[in-house]
Amino acid sequence: MTDGQDFVQEASERAELVEKLLAIGTALSSTHNLEELLSLILTKSREITYSDAGSVYLIHADGDLPRLLFKVAQNFSKPATSFREFAMPLTQNSLAGFVALTGNTLNLADAYHLPADVPYQLDQSFDQSIQYRTRSVLVLPMQNQQGETIGVLQLINRKVAPDVVITPENALAMTQTFSEWEERIVRSLASQAAISIERNHLQDSIENLFEGFVRASVQIIEARDPCTSGHSERVADLTVRLSEEVSDLRHGPLASVHFSDRHIQEIRYAALLHDFGKVGVPEAILSKAKKLFPLQLEVVRNRFALARRSLELECAQAKYRHLIEHPQSLLAHTQPTHTQAESTECLHCQAIATYDETLNTQLAQLETYWNLLQDANEPRILAEEPLRQLKEIAAFRYRDFDGTEHPLLTPEEMEQLIVRRGNLTLAERDAIQSHVTHTYQFLKRIPWTKELQNVPGIAYGHHEKLDGTGYPQGLKAAEIPVQSQIMAIADIYDALTAGDRPYKRGLPAIAAIKILRQEANQNKLNLDLVDLFEQREIFTILGHNLTP
Repeated sequence: MTDGQDFVQEASERAELVEKLLAIGTALSSTHNLEELLSLILTKSREITYSDAGSVYLIHADGDLPRLLFKVAQNFSKPATSFREFAMPLTQNSLAGFVALTGNTLNLADAYHLPADVPYQLDQSFDQSIQYRTRSVLVLPMQNQQGETIGVLQLINRKVAPDVVITPENALAMTQTFSEWEERIVRSLASQAAISIERNHLQDSIENLFEGFVRASVQIIEARDPCTSGHSERVADLTVRLSEEVSDLRHGPLASVHFSDRHIQEIRYAALLHDFGKVGVPEAILSKAKKLFPLQLEVVRNRFALARRSLELECAQAKYRHLIEHPQSLLAHTQPTHTQAESTECLHCQAIATYDETLNTQLAQLETYWNLLQDANEPRILAEEPLRQLKEIAAFRYRDFDGTEHPLLTPEEMEQLIVRRGNLTLAERDAIQSHVTHTYQFLKRIPWTKELQNVPGIAYGHHEKLDGTGYPQGLKAAEIPVQSQIMAIADIYDALTAGDRPYKRGLPAIAAIKILRQEANQNKLNLDLVDLFEQREIFTILGHNLTP
C-alpha cells in the first residue's frame, strides 16, 4: 500500500471517528435517564477503543465523607456476570479513586504489574471470582465545565479485534495498550459525558425541587381544609392508575388513547394540584359542616334563650299587674272569711294558672322550633313540611328587655336553613366552585416545560360534565380533555368514599360505583372510563373492595 493510500485510509478512519463522536454527542444529549446515560457512555467508549470491559464511577458528596459509587459495568467476554451498584471509600488506593482525587489519567499497559512507588493497586480478587484477566487499563476523569471531577470512566483490555473473547490464557496475546490517540478521543468523550451527567443531575434537581413544591402546595391545601386531608394524593393515585390502564388498552373505544411516562407525570401533577385554588375560598365556607356556621348557631341558640327569658318575664309581669289591679285578692289571703277566701282564691288561682299555661305553651313551642331548626341544620334533603315550619319560625317575634321586637331568625340564616340539598347556599356554592378557576389561574402562571404544559388545562376541566352541565366553563364531551374525564371519576369516587368528611359518612366502594354508573348513564361521566374503573378495580389501590 502506497503512502497516498495510507493517508486516504487514515483520513477515512478519522472522518468515520468524527461522525461517530458526533452521533455519540447527539445520543448523550437526548438521553434523560441516568442509568441509560451511563450505560451509553460506557458502551460508546468501548466501541471506539475496542475495549473488552469497563465501568463508570460517580463521586457522591455525602457530607464530609465523599464516596465513589460503582454505577455501571460491562464485560463483552463475561456477559453473564452480574454487577451491582456499591459505594467505596474515595482514596488513592484504587485506580478509580486515584484518578478521581488527582484528576490525572492512568494509561496502564498491564494492571497486574505496577511500579512499587505508586499508591494505587488493582484489586485482583474480582478477576479471580469471574475467571478473568485484566491487562491494559485506561482510567480517565469525567470533568465538568468548571474542571471539577464528577466521575471516572474506566476501560479495560483494548483488544486487537472487536469480536475477540478474552480469557486468562489469551489475555496477553489478544490485548494491547491504549494509544495516545485513543486516550485523547476518550478524554474528549469523557468531557461530553460529564456535561451530560451534570445536565442530568440538574434536571433531577429541578424535578425534585418541583416535586417538593407540589408536595408543599398539597400541604397548604390540606391545612386550609383538614377534613379532606389526603384527598389530593388519593385522587392522584386513582387518576394515574386509571390513566395507565387506559394507555395499555389495545381494543375498544379507548384504544386510541396512549400516555407516555411524561404524560402520566403531567396527569399526576394536575391531579395533585387540582384543588389548589381552594386557598382562595374563605375557610369558613371550605370547612362548613352544616347549613349554619357554628358561630351562627350559637347566636341563634342565645336568641332562643333570650326569647325564653323574655316570655318568662312577660308572664311574671302579667301576674304582677293582675295582683296590682286586684288588691282585694291580697286582702282575701291575709284576712279572709271562709266563704270569701274560697271564692277569691278560686278566681285568682285560675287567672294565675292561665298565665302559667300560656307560658308553658309558648316555651313548648320554642322548644319545638329549636328541635326543628337543629334538624333542618343538617346537610340533607329538606322536605316540604319542615320548610313550611321554618317559615313559621322566621315569622315568630319576641320582645327584648327594652320592649323591642326581634325575629328568631334573620333573613340570612333563613336562606341558609332552607337549602334543599346539602349545606351550601348558592353564593357559598359559587365560592366553592370558584376554586377551579383559582387553580387554573395559579397553574397558568407556572412556566411549565413542554412535556407538562397541559397541567393547567387538565386541572381546569375536572368538574366539567359531558352534557355541558359542569363548571366552570360548561364544556361538552368533545371539549373536555380525556385526562380531565379520568380525573373527574377519581375525584367523585374519593369524595363519595372518604370517611373523613364531617358532614357525611363515606360510602362503600360498591355504592360509589353505582353512583358513578348513574352519572355515566346520564351522560355526565365517560361510561367507557367508568366501566374500566370498575372492571380493573382501580379503587383497590386505596384498599377498597366491592364486597360490602
